Amino acid sequence: MHLVSNMAFVGETPWHGLGNQLTRNQPLEVWAQASGMNWRIEEAEVRFVSGIAGSALGSIHPFPEQKVLYRSDTKAPLSVVSSRYNVVQPQSILEFYRDLTEVGGFELETAGVLKDGKKLWALAKTGQSALLKGRDRVNGYLLLATACDGSLATTAQFTSVRVVCKNTLAIALGDSTGAVKVPHRSQFDAQAVKRQLGIAISSWDGFMARMKALSECPVSDTAAETFLRRVLTYPTTSASTPVAVTNDSAMKAVQELFAGRGKGAELASAAGTAWGLLNSVTEFVDHHRRARSDDNRTDSAWFGAGATLKQKAWDEAMRLVA
Repeated sequence: MHLVSNMAFVGETPWHGLGNQLTRNQPLEVWAQASGMNWRIEEAEVRFVSGIAGSALGSIHPFPEQKVLYRSDTKAPLSVVSSRYNVVQPQSILEFYRDLTEVGGFELETAGVLKDGKKLWALAKTGQSALLKGRDRVNGYLLLATACDGSLATTAQFTSVRVVCKNTLAIALGDSTGAVKVPHRSQFDAQAVKRQLGIAISSWDGFMARMKALSECPVSDTAAETFLRRVLTYPTTSASTPVAVTNDSAMKAVQELFAGRGKGAELASAAGTAWGLLNSVTEFVDHHRRARSDDNRTDSAWFGAGATLKQKAWDEAMRLVA
């Protein structure tokens, strides 16, 4: 089952083979149509029926503290939320990029709808790029995503994509300027978010310096094993006392990717280095980790447990070059 309800893309066909391919530099109106984002989120007060006995229809009462969100085109329900919840429309996600693409040198690369409209995203190339030794290219992106099922604040996140394997890694530095999150209890102000991200544009330079340091940091087999045990050990609670459990199958899979099976593992930047070790984890999360579907894997890799695991790997990698 595919959770990607619809999407559009430019360039290479995405990992799941779905979506409408566009030629470059299309207007946002074309993106809205092709990505399945040309509808609105509508709201209605929650109502309930009371006193149903036998076949007699009870009376209808309002519940003003909550509202139902539904699609304007299909009338399909999306979620039940608090009456104080502020909706971010699909059009607003694309509109966020208008000045960035028209005058800022950004280029939309994918946009679409997950889970029938419960999650919406767009991803644009920023034009920033780094070339590590061995022609290992990493490009900068800006991801904007929101959800109307309570699972995600509206998040603008700088992201990197390693070209050789399409691994994604959030650019979250120590001060976390790589992301701006707007909870749904607040109004989404696109220009304010872009002003906040303005500080973070310079975070690419810091990120690039860290990538280069990782690619020049050799890692012994012992250090690699210690790194992976730190990253792939999870706390679990037993009946008596909390214990830490290592995911042995994940350890084996990531070790094999690092030893040469990973995409780009043989490049000078990655072979036997901290950068290669980090990318073994990101490739495992983005492409190999067990998931109900490719779309669940993407959802996890960008927003969920996979993103958390990649952040843990990044933090541990930073300790290797400290």
